[in-house]
Amino acid sequence: MIAEPDGPEGRLRRFATIWSRAVFPATSTSLTRPEFEELLLPLARRLSEALRARTFEAEEGKAVGAALVAAHCTDPDALTHTLECVDAYLVLYCGGDGSQEDLRIRSARLQHALAAGFAQELRERTLAEQEAISVAALQAQGVVAQALHATEARFRAVFEGAAIGIGMADLDGNILQVNGALLRMFGITEQTMGGRNVREWTHPDDAPQTWTLYDELVRGEREHYHVEKAFYRPDGTVLWTNLTVSLLRDADGNPQYQLALMEDTTERRLLNLRLRYEATHDALTGLPNRTLFFERLEKALGAGNNQRFGLCYLDLDGFKTINDSLGHAAGDRLLVEVADRLQSCATAPGEMVARLGGDEFVALTTGPDTEREVDELAGRIMNALITPVSIDGRDLTVRGSIGIVEGPAGERGPAEVLRSADITMYRAKSAGGNRFELADPEADARAITRHGLTNALPAALDRGEFFIEYQPLVHLGDGSVHGAEALVRWLHPQHGVLGPDRFIPLAEHTGLIVPLGRWVLEQSVRQARAWRESYGDGVPLRINVNLSPCQLTHPGLVQDTVDILERTGVSPDALCLEVTESALIGADDDLLKPLRQLAEMGVDIALDDFGTGYSNLANLRRLPVSILKLDRSFTQSMQQFPADPVDLKIVEGIVSLAHSLNLTVTVEGVETGAQAEQLRILGCDTAQGWYYARPGPPDRLHDLALVDATG
Repeated sequence: MIAEPDGPEGRLRRFATIWSRAVFPATSTSLTRPEFEELLLPLARRLSEALRARTFEAEEGKAVGAALVAAHCTDPDALTHTLECVDAYLVLYCGGDGSQEDLRIRSARLQHALAAGFAQELRERTLAEQEAISVAALQAQGVVAQALHATEARFRAVFEGAAIGIGMADLDGNILQVNGALLRMFGITEQTMGGRNVREWTHPDDAPQTWTLYDELVRGEREHYHVEKAFYRPDGTVLWTNLTVSLLRDADGNPQYQLALMEDTTERRLLNLRLRYEATHDALTGLPNRTLFFERLEKALGAGNNQRFGLCYLDLDGFKTINDSLGHAAGDRLLVEVADRLQSCATAPGEMVARLGGDEFVALTTGPDTEREVDELAGRIMNALITPVSIDGRDLTVRGSIGIVEGPAGERGPAEVLRSADITMYRAKSAGGNRFELADPEADARAITRHGLTNALPAALDRGEFFIEYQPLVHLGDGSVHGAEALVRWLHPQHGVLGPDRFIPLAEHTGLIVPLGRWVLEQSVRQARAWRESYGDGVPLRINVNLSPCQLTHPGLVQDTVDILERTGVSPDALCLEVTESALIGADDDLLKPLRQLAEMGVDIALDDFGTGYSNLANLRRLPVSILKLDRSFTQSMQQFPADPVDLKIVEGIVSLAHSLNLTVTVEGVETGAQAEQLRILGCDTAQGWYYARPGPPDRLHDLALVDATG
């Protein structure tokens, strides 16, 4: 079948062609370039299918990487060129009509998997080769020793025919003979090698024990040793070897010669270094990545006495807007420019900059005086971001928020330090951004607790950790219990009982307030039914339930309320929904519509915390409310005698206005009998507060029916 040039098969063939042309020069194969392309075609098809698969399979990328090694593509450049081709052309030729962003993410994951498979297969092959070479080396050692004591001709045949480098020297280190494999490894002639001494071949990277082992061998104290050793070639390049040196004895067992067996590991070492670099550095900016940063941070935190560390955690302000408006390419160029600027800020010993991902960067400084140095480093970073970045003719203003953590080494782990820096960075961002903040342990603890509570909320609702307490609403005229307000609590396994101020804002932020609010409403209405069944219709106890602003905008509010009332058999007039004044400031008709529908059904709507917002009294005419709940700030002065006359006038005026609009007035925070009496005289209708009862379980309500609210 001939593939159409613009069809899927043709485009796949084009990708395989580009890939083969890029990689072929770095292969060790007897195939021609077209034959090599045919070998890569099924691998290209596997990558293409993995790119567009419904479920991502990393094993496909790993398998392709392993197949490259099996095809003798073991040169470091073969992997590099492969990753470059996949990055540049796989989505272009094999992506189809899928989301470009999703395909790029999938391509990046395939590249990581491919590199991992390549490295694993090469490591396994290397280990197998090393084992084979070790066996060959031992065999060669025995054969050479036997041949040395046999005939010169036999010795020559073994010596020259060996596939690994072999050299002989006397016990003073003077080189006697080397084979052709060793000469080729060093890139020199036999004449150049003559007259050399083993001790000349020192290298700065020699392991400390290398020459100690050598001395022991030539003294006859050991039979052999094995080390990884580097040598300088005449052209200045470095030859890395697996070196085995053995002692050869004469027929009487006296030390006579030393025999060196060398395996050239230079390319394998360079590949490992390249793979290590790619695994520890960010592909876009070239900065150290999260992996290398954590290694350095762990080392800094494990330093000895009198050592300290300072960490700056930077997040760019408004980067998402730039990315969304100008595209990912512009965003990437911006990140590269920021990375270059940050790199220029951390040039002193003990300083490093890394990219954690996205637009998040970290700068680390270590030493005995990091308290001063980390502040200076943060200042240099902020100054480096002042100059706009020019991209495609646009000058982009770059700002950042920095969280700073500084302290002595040895007290905290890397994860704890980074979490503290992250929390502090968000504190700087919440304060307006374009600034840096120093970590505060107390603020960290609060933020960590909030984070833990946020994560635990969904499971807490499923596990039944929430319960409701009820605070009575008392009629000021005769002291009878008029109803109760439902107040939700959280019985947390670690933190104990938590009030709504600790978790309602978190529930609103996560959206869990809707199912939680629905649960509170249903439980409360069921309790109202239980009260009516216990006391009879002669005691019409009502239930007040708070509504969050998030619940007001939820489209299912009215239907949920209707369903709950119908399931429980409770009439709407037994329910009052409390909404804060601030939630209704500037409310339009769409927001008020569900409240109006509920009010028309007979549900009372109470305006909670009245007086704390921008109380537009004229606004009361358009709100579907029947009750005003006066905030406690207006009545606190009435706890003392005589009360503040200004507060008395304000409360009197609000009560008069409310009654003229056919609204009843409830007062919160009543704590003394004098306060209750004064509010009764002023005409308030109902009240709640600790003077009557603290919030408690529902079965306490009948004990409060005899309370005399007049004191």
